[in-house]
Amino acid sequence: MKYVTEGLEPRRVLELFEEISAIPRGSGNEEAVAKWIEKFASDRKCFCLRDGSNNVFVRVPATAGREHEAAVMLQGHMDMVCEKKEGVAHDFLRDGISIRVEDGWLRADGTTLGGDDGAAVAMMLAVIDGQLATHPTVECLFTTDEEVGLLGAGSFDYSNVTAKSMINLDSEAEDSVTVGCAGGVRSDMTVPVKTQEMRGEALEISITGLCGGHSGENINCGRTNAIKLMGRLLIAVGKKMRVNLVTVRGGGKDNAIPREAFAVISVADADRAARAVLRETERVRAELRAEDAGLTVGCSVAADAPDKMMTAETTRRVLAVMGTVQNGVIEMSRDVEGLVGFSRNLGIVKTDESGVTFVFSSRSPVESQLDASTDSLDALAAVIGAKTVHYSRYPGWNYAQRSPLRNKYLKAAARVLGYEPKVTVIHAGLECGIIRSHLPKLDMISIGPDMKGIHTPDEALSAASCERIWKIVGEMLK
Repeated sequence: MKYVTEGLEPRRVLELFEEISAIPRGSGNEEAVAKWIEKFASDRKCFCLRDGSNNVFVRVPATAGREHEAAVMLQGHMDMVCEKKEGVAHDFLRDGISIRVEDGWLRADGTTLGGDDGAAVAMMLAVIDGQLATHPTVECLFTTDEEVGLLGAGSFDYSNVTAKSMINLDSEAEDSVTVGCAGGVRSDMTVPVKTQEMRGEALEISITGLCGGHSGENINCGRTNAIKLMGRLLIAVGKKMRVNLVTVRGGGKDNAIPREAFAVISVADADRAARAVLRETERVRAELRAEDAGLTVGCSVAADAPDKMMTAETTRRVLAVMGTVQNGVIEMSRDVEGLVGFSRNLGIVKTDESGVTFVFSSRSPVESQLDASTDSLDALAAVIGAKTVHYSRYPGWNYAQRSPLRNKYLKAAARVLGYEPKVTVIHAGLECGIIRSHLPKLDMISIGPDMKGIHTPDEALSAASCERIWKIVGEMLK
């Protein structure tokens, strides 16, 4: 196989990253990569178990003379967020990721890269492949469906785990070590749709070019949510004239800040409506952060007029959600300065035969705040005649005052990096919370190489940072 990362270090880690990137592995589609990992481990005579959720557990025997030492677990997830730029022809169910190297950064061509969490998978595979000269018994846990609710970690049977400590490899900044995270819950709110015969002109509105980002780690960056912005534009038009929705859609993942949104509306005068949209857009531009300077709002008369439009009452209910639901930071942490404590992301809106469905991701390390988020969505739904479903709830991971593993990491990182990394708690979900709920005495940290633009087509992974994190892992396992 010809590797585009040839000449870069860590050579074998990057080669393995390319090999798994050739296998489609979006959330819910991990069976092929799980079987590949299972064979890879079995070929190297390691104990291997693949469960019904396609989680893969591998036990790598200790090198000579270290059999008596306690096992250490490495952990990461196989699945990736599948996002692509508008107009990019890529089938995530069938096509592998096309990787290129640009100034030392690995990128994809118009799609997410999958460095989150393919970098972890590649490092664990390199351990299985014998790329470390010395180590104790290493247990590698490859999980599934992390990006859609940490489902694999939640379904795994932990009875085979013997490790007393765990290095999660699902962080994205080498200058910090994560020692706690938020819990979360996903919610769907569906507004039933009533339609009537189409009248007037059909106007198509598009919002593209926003930055987007991770709905946990970037929720406090002030980035514009395309779905919320679409609601604002439609409400602005409705102040000038009658508006009936035909369809509305936007976003692709509940855990990504939506970059794009699209709507078709019925109005009496499409030109006048378009002017209202563009006037409001110009007002919005003055509010944008620099990352969202690429905002583009387009208006055009639909080439093919639809047969039906939503009734005025249905339109009112849908716009009530888009215009009023809380989105973004709700409360800052009371314990950690500068940390978001409680947030909600409106990640997806879609129109189909069941109605208009909104998908939310709420985050907090405090269970009562997650309850408050679901309760408030239920209350809004009751007012407008919508239905809600809450699912994929997962616990947070609380900071441990005493952690020998954390201390060992800080010393190893200082030797490799030349400085001691920051100790942080993050406002994002990690599988550590679920794993800790099953193994409450497990000492754990989360680390990872530098990445940027995760969950977006601008995602990039630093090869040099991968090398440094790989060296730190090796130091910790010495």
